[in-house]
Amino acid sequence: MFALAVVVPTIAGLTFVTVRTWGSLPFELLYWLVIIALIELLPAPAWGGIQVSLGFPLLTAVAILYAPGPAALVAFLGSSDPREFRGEINPLRTLFNRSQVALAVLAASATFHALGSADDPLVRMIPPALVATVVDYAINIGLVAIAVGLIYRLSPPVVIRQLSRGQEFIVSYIGLGLVGTVLAKLYSLPDVGLWSVVVVLAPLLFARQMFIRSQALEEAHKELQEREQVLRALSNTMAEERADERLQIAGYLHDDLAQVLFRLSIQVDVARKLLEKGDISEVREQLEKIRESKQETSDRIRALIRDLHRSPLGARGLAESLESFTDEVGRDSGIAFHRDVEDIDLPAPIALLVFHIAREGVMNALKHAQATDVWIAVREVEDHIELELADNGVGFDTSAPGPEGHFGMAMMRERAQVGGGSLDVESQPGHGTTITVRFPLSLLQQAGASGPASGGAASVPGADASHGSPGSAEPAGDDSRQTVRA
Repeated sequence: MFALAVVVPTIAGLTFVTVRTWGSLPFELLYWLVIIALIELLPAPAWGGIQVSLGFPLLTAVAILYAPGPAALVAFLGSSDPREFRGEINPLRTLFNRSQVALAVLAASATFHALGSADDPLVRMIPPALVATVVDYAINIGLVAIAVGLIYRLSPPVVIRQLSRGQEFIVSYIGLGLVGTVLAKLYSLPDVGLWSVVVVLAPLLFARQMFIRSQALEEAHKELQEREQVLRALSNTMAEERADERLQIAGYLHDDLAQVLFRLSIQVDVARKLLEKGDISEVREQLEKIRESKQETSDRIRALIRDLHRSPLGARGLAESLESFTDEVGRDSGIAFHRDVEDIDLPAPIALLVFHIAREGVMNALKHAQATDVWIAVREVEDHIELELADNGVGFDTSAPGPEGHFGMAMMRERAQVGGGSLDVESQPGHGTTITVRFPLSLLQQAGASGPASGGAASVPGADASHGSPGSAEPAGDDSRQTVRA
């Protein structure tokens, strides 16, 4: 409704202006239209997912050189977007983006012509041009903030802080506005004319390439820092899990083997005393009990070794471990767990990875999803093993940045990549979340071949390979630019 409230009056007003002034529109507007449409296809990524459009100084020049109506018409028709041609945004969003740019240029042009003229000296043009740039900025950011706030259920002030955070954004916006002012002045000179566009755009295009390279380095550095934090958190978590496993093994040795060995020790002492008394028949009977205790001890040791080789999850295996875990955490949570875990012979390291990923996903759902139902499935699908976690909770925007200091999703992704697998997340606000983890069967077979069956320690495939990105997400205003799009 908001988009329509912006689009319909804008198109109606531009249609009226076009019909009324068709005969008096200068032909050179077509030149500006083509140049702006081409330049708009080359946005440069900026801070926090924002995009800097090289078309902004051209739009500023058009707003200064021509009346508000024709300038807005050029802005509406020339504000092309690569996502339009890739089908990534729907027609209504496309029209809204073009309309809000046109309205911003309309207001900027009206402001400049009310305060100054393109025939003034450059020094006198700069103050009204700066005021016009601020007006353009306010309308552009304001309309997009309302639209993005409605889409992602955020208040406009929060969105504005996301879109315009950092001094670099403000400085670049004003700087490009000044470039547009100089371009308009050069264009009005009879000896320069259209060549002014070439003179101004050439260094801008070169600066764009340098800017993209520096931005890529900055993002890589930030990603490395985030990855270091994730790996540190993952290392701490795995150390805690290893300690838990050692406690379980110690408990097994204490509760089972220690008791049998203690009984065996008593039986040996009894046999020695009977032998001293010369009661041979009783000694034979006691020796038989000692043999049985020794056999029981050997059987339990073999069972422990077999369980450790077969699965780090113990004798219960993956399915029963997941069932026991979900029963325990779901007892007081009010969440209904639906399990569909096939009986698949997984290599020990992969079984442990699947369990820990599922546990992390369930804990995330308990803490953040506000779900009433959670589904857990482990199955063999074509040429891979698939773990699927789904809930009917509040969902979230996968393109928005995660809460600072929360690495649950990144740790799950790291675990999957350690095992040679991949992790995909599908979610949107109000529609729950589905997490799918896939491990290729070919890698699982390699893990099984290098595991206990070969007499060596089980190894995790791909553990010595470089891991992928933990997946840093973009903010809700990822479509914004210096002329910001929703």
